[in-house]
Amino acid sequence: MFVNATTNPLQLLPLELVDKCIGSRIHIVMKREKEIVGTLLGFDDFVNMVLEDVTEFEITPEGKRITKLDQSLLNGNNI
Repeated sequence: MFVNATTNPLQLLPLELVDKCIGSRIHIVMKREKEIVGTLLGFDDFVNMVLEDVTEFEITPEGKRITKLDQSLLNGNNI
């Protein structure tokens, strides 16, 4: 029997999984010691993402820095 992502929800393609997260709060691990938490508003085929109500956690030589933003556009190359 042929099984695809529509008949078996455990087998989702990566972009299908991201699409199901629209409107949800997500945690993203970025390159270069940065993590971002926010509500996913949308994304494109390159996984560039638009988030709202964003909290950015960054590790710097001085310690951990936390930044709050209303909205943010993330470049998919840095995820």
